[in-house]
Amino acid sequence: MKIGILSKRTGNFSGKIKDYFESNGHQVSIYTATNLCINESLLENEFYILKSKHRLYLYAGYFLETNKIPVIPNTNISYIHKDRIESNFAMKKAGLLVPSTYMGYINTLKQQLQNSYFPLISKPIFGSGSKGIRVYNKIEDFTLEYEEPLYLEKYIEGTHYLAYFIEDNFCICEKQPLTNEHAETNSIESDREIEEYLRKWKQNCNLLFGHLDLVRENKTNKLYVVDAGTFPEFSNWKHEIDPVSRVCDLILKKYQEIRE
Repeated sequence: MKIGILSKRTGNFSGKIKDYFESNGHQVSIYTATNLCINESLLENEFYILKSKHRLYLYAGYFLETNKIPVIPNTNISYIHKDRIESNFAMKKAGLLVPSTYMGYINTLKQQLQNSYFPLISKPIFGSGSKGIRVYNKIEDFTLEYEEPLYLEKYIEGTHYLAYFIEDNFCICEKQPLTNEHAETNSIESDREIEEYLRKWKQNCNLLFGHLDLVRENKTNKLYVVDAGTFPEFSNWKHEIDPVSRVCDLILKKYQEIRE
């Protein structure tokens, strides 16, 4: 079988996926920014794995799906995860608690934001993870000029978690605030509320695997979701189940279901 992977990198988890499928007799090509051209040459593969949510790969995903080539995970679901606004509303729809959000041009925000709203955190509207974020503790912290609207969230002070799921297997880790998936974490045995959040998100988005970043607020003990991902690196997966083989087997099973 000929399989394509849409990814920013040829190594890391994408490389492990490639190695696994090739060891099982499949022909695999990884498409990065250096070799991806969105045209009919992509149609030679039987299906694609959408590892990256960068715009280029999302555009490729939509092109492929329009031409009846399956893309896993689904391109539209990946887009929803990438767009902060879409993601925020999807989380609310799934019944998950999310921080209060504010969006507008900087001068308008300065006039409207009240001291009680702080601390706030700015995030790129089209992005995920910890890249490009900044914390503001007061109005005076907005010292830069912004040409585009700002997306702000209430910064929740509490215990931060990275929670993975692969099908019905969960791995929950405590982590430092505002760190990415690769930072050091401490595994915790279980958390029923976090597991229920994972089940809801998995079911709502029809995902085979993924992750949530969560914060349990110190003052109220409420659990908030602050980020979601369709295809993590599983850098901090600490359970016995091998994430590479399990993820690949689930992807192949999904493709076979689509074919039928």
